[in-house]
Amino acid sequence: MKRCPECGRDYNDDSMSFCLDDGSELLFGPASGSGVEPATAILSGLGVLPLDGSGAESATRAQIHTTEQTAIFPTGAGAEPRKSLGGLAKKQSFSANRAAKPLIATVVAVAVLVGGFFGYKYLSPTKQINSIAVMPFVNESGNADVEYLSDGMTETLISSLSNIPSLSVKARSTVFYYKGKEISPKKIGEELKVQAVLLGRVSQRGDDLKLSFELVNTESQDVIWSEQYNRKQSDLVSLQSEIAKTVSDKLRSKLTATEQERVSKTNTTSSEAQQLYLKGRFHWNKRNTSDFQKAREYFQQAIAADPRYALAYAGLSDTLALMPYYGAFRPSEYMPLAKQAAQKALEIDPNLAEAHASLGQILTNYDYDLKGAERELKRAIELNPKYPSAYQWLAEVYHFSGNGDQALSEINKAIELDPLSMVINNQKGRVIDFGGKRDEAIAQFKKTIELFQDAPSPRNNLADVYEAKGMYSEAVEQRLIQIKLLFGVSPENIKNLQLAFEKDGYKGFVQKQIDIQLDSQRSLLEKDKNAYLPAFRIAETYARLQDKDKAFEYLNKAYDQREPQIAELKIRLPLSFLRDDPRFKELVRKVGIPE
Repeated sequence: MKRCPECGRDYNDDSMSFCLDDGSELLFGPASGSGVEPATAILSGLGVLPLDGSGAESATRAQIHTTEQTAIFPTGAGAEPRKSLGGLAKKQSFSANRAAKPLIATVVAVAVLVGGFFGYKYLSPTKQINSIAVMPFVNESGNADVEYLSDGMTETLISSLSNIPSLSVKARSTVFYYKGKEISPKKIGEELKVQAVLLGRVSQRGDDLKLSFELVNTESQDVIWSEQYNRKQSDLVSLQSEIAKTVSDKLRSKLTATEQERVSKTNTTSSEAQQLYLKGRFHWNKRNTSDFQKAREYFQQAIAADPRYALAYAGLSDTLALMPYYGAFRPSEYMPLAKQAAQKALEIDPNLAEAHASLGQILTNYDYDLKGAERELKRAIELNPKYPSAYQWLAEVYHFSGNGDQALSEINKAIELDPLSMVINNQKGRVIDFGGKRDEAIAQFKKTIELFQDAPSPRNNLADVYEAKGMYSEAVEQRLIQIKLLFGVSPENIKNLQLAFEKDGYKGFVQKQIDIQLDSQRSLLEKDKNAYLPAFRIAETYARLQDKDKAFEYLNKAYDQREPQIAELKIRLPLSFLRDDPRFKELVRKVGIPE
């Protein structure tokens, strides 16, 4: 128990230091009755840390020194308490003390409250948020044409917050897995292992934008911060920068001036260019031929609106580079344009991680320059250590080179940043299989298919592993689903493939596949004598039939056409049958893949 030596009031709370009635310093036990009062009242033990939150320095002590007329507050953390002031006697006059005590009491109460606030804010175990998921913002406009804005602002904010060194930010692919799903912040926190989620709603009416945000603690589900913005669409660029900086502050992240600049950086001052870029990314993320065409147009329009918009050039590069993977787009036409766009982006902004990564992917899949690709991708990671695609593409470089251990290391880093990415999960299965762990690879592909049932790539890769294990029924099942999803084969041809397997086994199934592929190419040539005819897939099918001559005929066509898949010569399972042939080794040498 503590007691006031002046008024005799008892306090059961031993953490109290001063009497709330008269401001006298409390003592343990009963009052001494001496009536001697200290000339200096020292506010100590509040534990107020410096506002930088470091906790490394000693706590600042607030001090109060009383005179007959005033209370003096020394400043600075190093101020020392004084026993007397200006040679005054230790015992002050009763009237002076009575005049000073109401002020002292007020100061004490305020100090306790302030100390408590900062103690809670800066000393509590959750003083700083270290991980966050920016969930897909909800489009409340009632207009699907505005979906690009809510999606784009989500992606932009993820990119901005990724510049905070101490903050783990889940990547776009992962958070968009939850789009349209009603899931509590607590469950998201548990599934993604994040301490906070940012929820947003976007509404557009004409030129008016209305945005509302909530930053929620996933464990307690308390709202850390909420805000509503009403702006014009012409303010989009500055608004996004402002939101990124505000969220960063609310996460209690202490940033350097350079980091603050990176978080609030805008890649363009043109609101028109920014909106066109967001539309481009919206369509690019859909990953189909018609949307790639739209994305290309929007990125080109964004560049026209702001010719110094480096990020728009990177978006254009990504689009052109992926088009040969998804449709009958001639690599020798599109890949050089993609490379040119990436180089232009780097000319404008040499420190743009996305452009280095784009260039690295093109060096891998068109120039077959794996060393150059490795250099560019490592630079992208150096500039942005939280860019999952850079790790994924670097893993592919190591994978194609035959370095399984490094490939697995890099793909695991990508998974950590983007655990619900279909592309990254699929690539991990391929890397695992390259290490000879077929059953683990099957489990990884099944996991990917469970998450993304409409994705054809993991089914194709799973079929390859089943085939390598001699599990032909399982391989056919997956191959048929993949063909339906990717190629849109007619129901009649699907039935013919099934009948071929039932009648002639797996070899009959593969022969029917090659017949359908060649018929499709003949139809294309009848419509257009100059039609682009991809050769790599046909080469793989002939390799499954163990027809070496035809397989090499089409592999060499694929090389002459600079098809991206040629970089995968050493790791594609269906080509295993060819690897001891001198023609295969010559092709590997010609492509430039390390032996």
